[in-house]
Amino acid sequence: MKFLVATDKFKGSLTAMEACNAVKEGILKVIPLAQVDMLPLADGGDGTLETIESKLHFKRIYHEVTGPLFRKVKAWYGLQEDTAYIEMASASGLLLLKEEEQHAASTTTLGTGEMIIDALQRGARKVYLFVGGSATNDCGLGVAQALGYRFFDKNNNELKPIGSSLEKIVSIRGEVHPEVANTEFVLVTDVENPLYGTNGAAYVFARQKGANQEEIEMLDSGLKHFSELIKQEWKFDVANIPGAGAAGGLGAGAMIFLKAKPQKGITTIMEILHFDQLLQEADMLISGEGKFDRQTLEGKVVKGTMERALQFNKPFGVVSGICELTSGEINDLPIVAVEAIKNDETTFEDAMQKAYALLVDRTEKLVEEMLKS
Repeated sequence: MKFLVATDKFKGSLTAMEACNAVKEGILKVIPLAQVDMLPLADGGDGTLETIESKLHFKRIYHEVTGPLFRKVKAWYGLQEDTAYIEMASASGLLLLKEEEQHAASTTTLGTGEMIIDALQRGARKVYLFVGGSATNDCGLGVAQALGYRFFDKNNNELKPIGSSLEKIVSIRGEVHPEVANTEFVLVTDVENPLYGTNGAAYVFARQKGANQEEIEMLDSGLKHFSELIKQEWKFDVANIPGAGAAGGLGAGAMIFLKAKPQKGITTIMEILHFDQLLQEADMLISGEGKFDRQTLEGKVVKGTMERALQFNKPFGVVSGICELTSGEINDLPIVAVEAIKNDETTFEDAMQKAYALLVDRTEKLVEEMLKS
């Protein structure tokens, strides 16, 4: 019997690879001769590249770039033949800043753009841009500057590529890097927010990047002004495309300046890792993530794997750190069984500290349930 094990990380306790290993161990305790393929997954947020690196075998390219506050930082991306995998958090991420340095109006995506240019110069002609964990709200001005664009105010002064410049821009000039037109860009994001407004980039995300209410209003006004300028000058209305508000408007910027196509995180990861091919060869599929709740059903790893199990008619089981769905809600889903590490007999502390051993145990129970069905 052949199993495909495809889990996300269990945040705070197990990496995706550790979780896959624990599930494999549990399967083999029940069926010692089972074949088990392991595929650690991620939802496209920051940390995704490290998760999928073991399966992709890309080369890590380290590159010194401009950080979110214009200090140099050492970032990296993955390169495999003519395909680049770039995580903006590596160059323009919130984790690069101390809490007191976080200031959405003053940060830039310039370093992310510098990584893109480096990848193009090394021959990349398809670029996956993962945009979780940003420190920025510049609508991709930094990326655009790296590509060759410059932004000017009404007095013809060149503006810095930061969020507070957006509302001052009256003209865009420059020659874009020639290889941009020959390259396919995929914007990887699960964020569906529009660019501006109460559900836009500034109002929903800028506070966690250090902006106060006055700055949020200024940034939102800037995003609106810039998108109207693009609509007027470039005849492209980006404001309400789902994902435009991702990463402080980099979603919109990538669509404007790179002609990037937005795509869901888990959909992209499955495509890159040839998930469907592996699933077709398996008899059963087991997936999992730290918390199995209603948010899971809006596009995370378990949702993505569940949809594929249904499509290919494979029995599907779920392991999780904690399960917040009722038995009735689970029964409405195409799932044979769910086993959570945290249950009535296990404290939260034990669930975190003994996660690996408990996941092996819960997998044994899950496999026995799946075999009965």
